[in-house]
Amino acid sequence: MRVTGHAYPWDVIGDAAFPSRVRDTGVESVTLAAVYHATRAATPLHPGHQIVDARGTALYRPVRDTVWAGRRLRPVAPEWMDAPDPYRQAAVALRAAGLRVDAWVVLTHDSRLGRARPDLAVVNCFGEPYPYALCPTHEEVRDYAATLAAEAVRDAPVDGVSLEACGQLGVTHAGPHEKTDGAWTAEAARWLSVCCCAGCQAAWSARGLDPGGVLTALRAAVRAQAHGTPGHTLRAEIAAALLAARHETTDLLRAQVIAGVRTVTPAAALTLHAQPDPGRPAPRPG
Repeated sequence: MRVTGHAYPWDVIGDAAFPSRVRDTGVESVTLAAVYHATRAATPLHPGHQIVDARGTALYRPVRDTVWAGRRLRPVAPEWMDAPDPYRQAAVALRAAGLRVDAWVVLTHDSRLGRARPDLAVVNCFGEPYPYALCPTHEEVRDYAATLAAEAVRDAPVDGVSLEACGQLGVTHAGPHEKTDGAWTAEAARWLSVCCCAGCQAAWSARGLDPGGVLTALRAAVRAQAHGTPGHTLRAEIAAALLAARHETTDLLRAQVIAGVRTVTPAAALTLHAQPDPGRPAPRPG
């Protein structure tokens, strides 16, 4: 068994003691952020800063115009860091200390792009968008994710690649000042996590479902849970069809992302963030 820890480039850059502290804990491998969403991170042991305010999703590698020009979806560099290639600089330092380095790549979780391109964001059955979540039903989103993953590990020190949010996110989001914990039952949260964007509704139609009827059923199921109506839930055949449609696009996304990674680093080990509930969309999808 190998013990792995997660870190960000700002943990390593400017702190020469970081690799030795990692080794002292018994950690043998560092999963290092190459693409990551917004976060406010504490760095109490760093000699140069106590807090890093990463204000949005960023690619911690050079953002090449030759690759991204003309695309509606494109990443940005981390303006809160001075290094031109933060992932590479941090990875080189970790490897020099004898540590294994895996690239940590977050794919469909991006509030900046979800707000800029609401037509590509997840939408619930009440027509409310989740701007932090891009829906992989759209080919444009899958193409973006595959290119992003490939660019994250291109010509970089990589022993493995860790893929997070390689699927559709749902209603639960650990966002800034989140005020939704416990607001819904687990079943209501499941139905609120069904994406109802135009692309997903087209996928339902292809499976013989009536989108209008599905939306009505989803809303009724959520309302019933809120009011404690016993026994009122989504019909099993509808739930199964919705889950199958989501898994179909998730499979397409995963295959495309893995193919993109393999074009630039064929031998790297791959880790997929996931969890055992097949109906739960999250950064670790079912």
